[in-house]
Amino acid sequence: MSRPTTRRTPGATLTGARRTGIQLALATAVISGFSVFFNADGVRAFGDATAYTTAKNAVAAIVLLAVVAIGSRAGARLTLPRTGREWAALAAIGLVGGSVPFVLFFEGLARASSPQAAFLHKTLLVWVALLAVVFLGERLSLFHLLAIALLVIGQIGLVGGISSFGGAEAMILGATVMWAVEVVVAKWLLAGVSSWTVGVARMVLGSVVLIVWVGVRGDLGLLTSMTAEQAGWVLLTGVLLAAYVATWFAALQRAQAVDVTAVLVLAAPVTAVLSNVTDGVPLRPQLDWLMVVLAGGALAVWAAWRARSAPVAVS
Repeated sequence: MSRPTTRRTPGATLTGARRTGIQLALATAVISGFSVFFNADGVRAFGDATAYTTAKNAVAAIVLLAVVAIGSRAGARLTLPRTGREWAALAAIGLVGGSVPFVLFFEGLARASSPQAAFLHKTLLVWVALLAVVFLGERLSLFHLLAIALLVIGQIGLVGGISSFGGAEAMILGATVMWAVEVVVAKWLLAGVSSWTVGVARMVLGSVVLIVWVGVRGDLGLLTSMTAEQAGWVLLTGVLLAAYVATWFAALQRAQAVDVTAVLVLAAPVTAVLSNVTDGVPLRPQLDWLMVVLAGGALAVWAAWRARSAPVAVS
């Protein structure tokens, strides 16, 4: 197995890598928009949020392992960490990114209103921006700040803000902050290992922890006695999660954490359109705020597209 190394490359190469990262982030946003839409029905069909999360995460882990096994020659390959710090970071991603926050988020989602849950999750951008500036030394231009402001304001407008804050909302916010920490750790780690390594570690280690937790609760039967409908939702959302993880970490390896997280907010208009087309949810009451989100997303893409790039990991 080969491993990427971090080195300075000509400006055109750095720009090309960064722009590829933004394109991958746009793909991730589309996948996320579909995932949010389908997960709402999936968790209701399954009944138990933690068991549902465990099942779909396990499917995602299997899909990613299969892609690596089949597509290693096409670039989907694993690389081993070389230092104890890298091994520790990889393990932390499995715990902080791939297991605990999923339980917190979906347990909170089962209790909180969907709009408030959506808003709290979208504060991920704010937390990542703060952590990335402090720990990664990423630079924010005035255009970045304006884009972040538009994206946050648009999200507040879409969901009407937070009318109440209790235990369920605290669980969702806690999961969001943990995912923000994961983004920063992963960005640091991706300078030394492949994006597939980080993605597989996140889902495989995270799934193991989740399965153990479900077993401790005495609910393993929920995983082995799924109905055909439940299995269908798990397979669909698990495959979408695998696609999300693959494109997300590939984007994060090539572009700033702030940039790819900002672009991810564009998932909201995708979910809104799907809800309109399939469920008849009217777009007009949300149209103005969706346009604000789209404007913020477009500005985030433009700011990232034109920005000077830092060294990136290249194979």
